Amino acid sequence: MRVLGVDPGLTRCGLGVVEGGLGTPLRLVEVGVVRTPIDQEPALRLLTLQTEIDDWLERLRPDAVAVERVFAKANIKGIMGTAQASAVPMLAAARRGLPLAMHTPSEVKAAVTGNGRADKNQVTAMVTRILRLQVAPKPADAADAIALAICHLWRGAAQDRIAQAVAMQRAAR
Repeated sequence: MRVLGVDPGLTRCGLGVVEGGLGTPLRLVEVGVVRTPIDQEPALRLLTLQTEIDDWLERLRPDAVAVERVFAKANIKGIMGTAQASAVPMLAAARRGLPLAMHTPSEVKAAVTGNGRADKNQVTAMVTRILRLQVAPKPADAADAIALAICHLWRGAAQDRIAQAVAMQRAAR
């Protein structure tokens, strides 16, 4: 299975594609960060994100998309840009009929480090170790996007198997 992880942001949007399956090691396919100028109109910045995400989906053909769930914090202006940016991959997945998962930052941290309160350095270190990378992904937005993809491969696959088992059990009744 191949997953596109997206760490949404209007200034920096991390993208990472990870591939793997049950009992097989995970492999980094591609990682990057889309940057948009802070002085550009928000609509144009969102268009840049859309163009880049569409390109990644077309070139890398993921089976699912995992996006960080936006959570409330004190900086309302910052959260608005993040919320707007998170809609772009959600819509892109919907247009292509791809499964979409939303994971909270604490879910992602717990999945890759075992600690839902891990800091960015711990997440980056574990992403580097899990994928057996020679160099840690930089900046943190890139590592976070990869962590989202890893989280979905590990947690999402388990959740999908549980849902399938429940559906099969209901169908057998």
